[in-house]
Order: sequence, then structure tokens, then C-alpha cells
Amino acid sequence: QVQLVESGGGSVQVGGSLKLSCVASGYIYSRRCMAWFRQAPGKEREGVASICSDVTTTYADSVKGRFTISRDNDVNFLYLKMNSLKPEDTAMYYCAASDGYLWFEDRLSPHRYKYWGQGTQVTVSS
Repeated sequence: QVQLVESGGGSVQVGGSLKLSCVASGYIYSRRCMAWFRQAPGKEREGVASICSDVTTTYADSVKGRFTISRDNDVNFLYLKMNSLKPEDTAMYYCAASDGYLWFEDRLSPHRYKYWGQGTQVTVSS
């Protein structure tokens, strides 16, 4: 049974940094993708960043140059380093894992991911 558990969220001021972590148990990463999504109140869930087993990464335009997704295969952890945070980054952040390899155009689509964590809240205040 696959389980994803996020941590690392919190409150930070504009311009600050946070690093989110997600531990994936029972998940085999071979030829698959993992990603971070976020959802703000009243808004749809949106893809933030993804990383696939071939180490290719994809980022939403809104976070390019500020966020970095990475993975430690030895301990089955997924990370999201967030720098230069803005109030519009405030949201619940979710870790997700696919059940197969995803083409580039699908990697930030929530419908392509089978497994989800419970989320960790990030709040950026000015």
C-alpha cells in the first residue's frame, strides 16, 4: 500500500524560504513521476513541479527560478525547496505519485496522479 506523508509547511514572511518533504512508503519509483501540487481556498488544485525517474523536471511558470524539486532515492523522499516566497504561494501543498511514466504535457495535471498525501499548509504573509 502506497503512503505519502508531507511535512515542512509553516508560516513565513514574504521573501522567505521553506523546504517541504514527502516520504513515500510502499512506492516503486521506477519509470514513474512524482510531483507537488497546491490548492488555495476557492481555487483549483494546480501543479507546481514534477520530477520523473529519468530525473527530468517540470515547473509551473509561476514558480520557475524560485522553487526546486528534488528526490533522494536512497530514502524515498521527495523535496520542494521554495525561495523568494510570495503571498500568492499561500496554499495547501500536496505530494503526489503516478502509477506510470508521464509525458511532459501531463506532468502537472492532477488527474494523472494516483497517490496523494494529506497536504501541508504554507502561509506567506507580508
